[in-house]
Amino acid sequence: MSSASAPTVSVLPSVWRQYNALTKPRVIQLIVFCALIGMVLAVPGLPSWAQVQTAALACLGIWLVAGAAAAFNCVIEQQIDAKMRRTAWRPTARGQLGNVQTLTFSAVLCAAGSLILYFWVNPLTMWLTFATFVGYAVVYTVILKPLTPQNIVIGGASGAMPPVLGWAAMTGVVSPESLILFLIIFLWTPPHFWALALYRVEDYRKSGLPMLPVTHGSEFTRLQILLYTFVLLAACLMPFIMRMNGWFYLIAALALSVGFCWQAWALWRNYSDALARKTFRFSLWHLSLLFAAMLIDHYLP
Repeated sequence: MSSASAPTVSVLPSVWRQYNALTKPRVIQLIVFCALIGMVLAVPGLPSWAQVQTAALACLGIWLVAGAAAAFNCVIEQQIDAKMRRTAWRPTARGQLGNVQTLTFSAVLCAAGSLILYFWVNPLTMWLTFATFVGYAVVYTVILKPLTPQNIVIGGASGAMPPVLGWAAMTGVVSPESLILFLIIFLWTPPHFWALALYRVEDYRKSGLPMLPVTHGSEFTRLQILLYTFVLLAACLMPFIMRMNGWFYLIAALALSVGFCWQAWALWRNYSDALARKTFRFSLWHLSLLFAAMLIDHYLP
């Protein structure tokens, strides 16, 4: 009896980890966090219990659909993932999960998330979230990523949608304020990914993907990173200018954005893989702390 049950105990957690890996949990955490910020900023003052419930259901629905898009992406890119050290561990790249299993998993997540959003949040949020799924899983992954070095720029629109989804979940509309949040993430995405591509350039070259460092070289890519951080700094001031946030946010936004510009400047002047990694990691802190500052500022008197 005990010997027969032992494999089940050991196999189930392993299978669960494989399916969980398909959803790219770290990426989804940032997506849901940014969506939550949109929800919070859309509600003046403290939310009611009904609004808290709506926000929780919206986070769950967005998480499920985002996980479905990530799993679908793993199917499309399994051959590319197998060639890159950064992604070779994924279950689809290693052949641990087949295409039918992964696509079924993706479909179930997408259907469950869409139903939650449609019936317990609102139809607008569901359709916007589903459009984001199509934009990332199909338009970006299938069409843009293998065809143009501007893939990150154009495809960044899908990744910038979470605050818009969050705002729509609480208000039922797409407001100018939510589009400002969209703009910040849209402008943040290219320097964030290009910093990664710089120190992973050989991986991308082997994969055949036309990432900017492969097609235009390191110096041109570093200049683009620097220019984008300047424009991003200006965009990060807009929540204060539009009176979405106050002085606490402004100070935090200036400190973080000037720091990002400084990292990009140092990377442009004197390249090293270590500095590219540092810039990439700083970009993650930049966006996370920027949105955290929005959240804190929203509740300050």
